[in-house]
Amino acid sequence: MRREWAGLLLALAAAGVGAQPTPAKPQSQESEAPTPPALQLDRLIPVDVPRASLRYGIDPASVSVGPDGIVRYVVVATSASGAVNAIYEGVRCGTAEVKVYARHNPDSGWSPVREPAWQPLHGNASRHSLLIARGGVCQGHAANGPPEQIVRDLGASPDRRFRGELR
Repeated sequence: MRREWAGLLLALAAAGVGAQPTPAKPQSQESEAPTPPALQLDRLIPVDVPRASLRYGIDPASVSVGPDGIVRYVVVATSASGAVNAIYEGVRCGTAEVKVYARHNPDSGWSPVREPAWQPLHGNASRHSLLIARGGVCQGHAANGPPEQIVRDLGASPDRRFRGELR
């Protein structure tokens, strides 16, 4: 009988029964954001932001998808007078959030944001980010594929997006 109990206890120990639970791993830890790329204004993909006083565009060469699933890109806002502002930001599709990593100053280049924080995409301050996410960056709660797919969909008409085919 003792042998049966010993065998049962060994089997339970091997299965982890009665053991302390291991802490859950964080779902996806954010990778360090790469340095923003050099600002390029010649090939911007237009982003339609209704009722905006600025024109928006994304630098297609800046689009990346990190191992953490975050889609990072440079968005450029141009005023009617020609003033240019650029932001290096990332979208986390799974939680519908956006984070600004750096801002571009025409005189001094990129300046990192001191303490970047995730903000909901559904806030007024990030309306352009929400439209970018919906326009090709995210498909559901995940990135819309590799950068080439995202760039293709961002530049496509709404009826041609999210087909999952690279050309």
